[in-house]
Amino acid sequence: MLARAALLQRARFPETFSPQLQLLCDCLHLADMGKKGKKFKKRVDQPKKERPQHTNYVELVRENKDFETYYKAQKIVPEEEWDEFLACMKTNLPAAFRLTGSKSMARALLKVLSKSFFEPLSQLVPPELTEDEIKAGEEPVKPLRPICLPWYPDNLAWQLNLTRRNIRRCEAYWQLHQCLISETETGNISRQEAVSMIPPLVLNVEPHHKILDMCAAPGSKTAQLIEFLHCSEDELGAAIPQGIVVANDVDNRRCYMLTHQAKRLQSPSIIITNHDAAFMPKIYHTRKDGSVGPLKYDRILCDVPCSGDGTLRKNFDVWAKWNPANGANLHGLQLRIARRGLEMLEVGGRMVYSTCSLNPLENEAVIQRLLIEGSGSVRLLDVTEQLPGLKFIPGLEEWTLMNREMEVIKTVADIPLKNTNLFNKHLFPPSPEDREKLNLRRCIRILPHQQDTGGFFVAVLEKVNPLPGEKVYRPSEQTAQKDESHKTQRIKEPPKKKRRQGFKEAPYYYFEDDEVVWPGINDFYAIREEIGPGLFLSRTREGKKRNLYFTNSLVKDIVNLNQEDIKIINTGVKVLVRSDNKGTPCDFRLAQDGSAVLLPLITKRKITVTKEDLVIMLQNDDMEMPPEITTLNPKTQEQCTELCTGAIAFLFKDEDLTIELVGWKGNRSVRAYVAKHDRLHYLRLLGADTSKYEKNKFQEQRDLEAKSAASENNSEMSLGNANSDVTDMTNDETLKENSNGEMVNEDLPNFCSTGAIAFLFKDEDLTIELVGWKGNRSVRAYVAKHDRLHYLRLLGADTSKYEKNKFQEQRDLEAKSAASENNSEMSLGNANSDVTDMTNDETLKENSNGENGSDTNGENIIEAEEK
Repeated sequence: MLARAALLQRARFPETFSPQLQLLCDCLHLADMGKKGKKFKKRVDQPKKERPQHTNYVELVRENKDFETYYKAQKIVPEEEWDEFLACMKTNLPAAFRLTGSKSMARALLKVLSKSFFEPLSQLVPPELTEDEIKAGEEPVKPLRPICLPWYPDNLAWQLNLTRRNIRRCEAYWQLHQCLISETETGNISRQEAVSMIPPLVLNVEPHHKILDMCAAPGSKTAQLIEFLHCSEDELGAAIPQGIVVANDVDNRRCYMLTHQAKRLQSPSIIITNHDAAFMPKIYHTRKDGSVGPLKYDRILCDVPCSGDGTLRKNFDVWAKWNPANGANLHGLQLRIARRGLEMLEVGGRMVYSTCSLNPLENEAVIQRLLIEGSGSVRLLDVTEQLPGLKFIPGLEEWTLMNREMEVIKTVADIPLKNTNLFNKHLFPPSPEDREKLNLRRCIRILPHQQDTGGFFVAVLEKVNPLPGEKVYRPSEQTAQKDESHKTQRIKEPPKKKRRQGFKEAPYYYFEDDEVVWPGINDFYAIREEIGPGLFLSRTREGKKRNLYFTNSLVKDIVNLNQEDIKIINTGVKVLVRSDNKGTPCDFRLAQDGSAVLLPLITKRKITVTKEDLVIMLQNDDMEMPPEITTLNPKTQEQCTELCTGAIAFLFKDEDLTIELVGWKGNRSVRAYVAKHDRLHYLRLLGADTSKYEKNKFQEQRDLEAKSAASENNSEMSLGNANSDVTDMTNDETLKENSNGEMVNEDLPNFCSTGAIAFLFKDEDLTIELVGWKGNRSVRAYVAKHDRLHYLRLLGADTSKYEKNKFQEQRDLEAKSAASENNSEMSLGNANSDVTDMTNDETLKENSNGENGSDTNGENIIEAEEK
């Protein structure tokens, strides 16, 4: 600012500046330019690039000569396959997804997809190209080829050759795409790159395992870990596993994306933390002998940040940014994260190291250093038997180092002085005598051209002994009491950096035995005795608790011991929501977000329904007029009559499918708390009509074109044609869209042709002139709302249609409210029970933030009021 002011002053009054003052001004100007840096120079010196004529965008160039030179030297692909590999890298990546949730639900959805989409579309003959499309250089639509990934269990992972062009041009492909979007919204399908599904598979997760995902966001691999944790044959064990998933990420915003992903899976066994994975703090827990110590994990997923050159098929911008130094730059970070993972791994545990990079400096070089530093405490595992049908090549034992200038560096002595901060002796391949000990060929390299996927690297490490210098816990040397000094028994960490900015989460308060709201909840739902109130929590200690969450015992132990020392972003699954309703004895209703967890724990308020009952409730989304109980199956009606007004769970079971929904039972009606996409999902599984919730843009376009064609034909007819009335109506409808009202007079004689007209009115004291339109048998006046009101006042006519009385509206509202309160106090046998039922439902609607009709309307939002 000082430099600018001095320059401006010198420009205005140059004669007043001495040579010394001018020199000082120039120095200030140069200093100011230094602060601005390159940004200032770019604005002044560099001319603006002109966009070539007749182009709307710059075409991406999928080519990089340095990339080809570098990877040819690495010999990552056999010489005879190089051209195929390079050609595949320049094509688009096909879509891949997997079916999530319980096995029964996933298999039922797969059956629907196969029958409704995969089988018909495989035999579909794509539409031929039009002349305009041929001139534009469009490619013909390819037949759909759904491919089941053979190495993924239970045929639940698929790959589709869908492209955006095909979706836009083919109606059947568009309908499949809309189905996949809808199911993704509900969490029953997870869009995920095929090779990205491999790391959780080779971890061999079991329900009792303690698992750490060090770099978890955006959460697709974390979701797989949670699913495997819930794969127990026991109903209660599948709902509430003994193990835990700690999902960590360094980016605060990405942690909330991770929370959204994990929320769909309804797991009480997950904790989301926000820390630098390279310096992940110790998490303490209570051991079996009662002592407190650092948590050691049975399984760790270490999917580290990388250069990402294996994702060139979907991230096209990497082509231009790629250079050989990218891998060397990230090597140190990747090594620190993996090393910290091994420190937290239990002896006998398994850690998977993975990247979406092809660079050996990010892959084999990191594994080599971990094995050497481990001195025999860590070994590589061969897991190829767990991936039947997967095509891959073994890990590299030789590679070449190159700097940014593409100069080959053969030995440590050859490292240029300018690159000493980038390369070191640990980046070079192992010596021939060390290769047999390291077994780097047990690593898995997946190349794009092998199975039409992205590039990927996976290595599975097992910790067979404690690391050199690692402290080993021995129960005989420890006291059985909780040692409060555990907080000081931490590894020496680097100086703490300034905490990243982010939302400060509210603390977690678990219920005590004397919790005030617990007796009402327990009496109403009859929760299993072995559960008790201790595993329920809220985010507020005082005042009304709006939402109640549930976790397993291990999560509770970790939260109580660590929430002041680690940054917990989210934990627990929402199971109960406050609903202050006079018609029910319990202040909390069931939440659909946690139905999979809570329903196995309650013994009351559950009824069995038929398929037809479910269809009735799912197809009715009218909050004002829910389905009557009398429309349900007689057995369902009997179960409803035994229950008072309040929250309820609907259970449906047949041979291959189980559906559990939560809802509300009124005096004479019931409703299900299900969001739109969830309704669509369940109706698909039940084989019911889904047209109410689905739209077909192709059909809408056809209807619009047909209507337009009919309008054009009608407008060309003569006035004497027998269809003149239709013509008149078509013209009037068109004009109706362009005007604010109409006046119709069926008795007006057809004294002139259709067209604009003027209306004149005169009496002794008043003259009114309006313009309008005269059709064949009708007329209208072009008058705005306020003008209509003005002229009606002058004519002394009724104006109530255009005027509102807020005082009268308030009186009507108070009268309606008083009637509602009177009705809510009536007994169940009262003749006005229908009104009572509707009143209760409306009160619930007002008190639950819009959750009466759709359970997720209010629950998808982070609890802002509590925070």
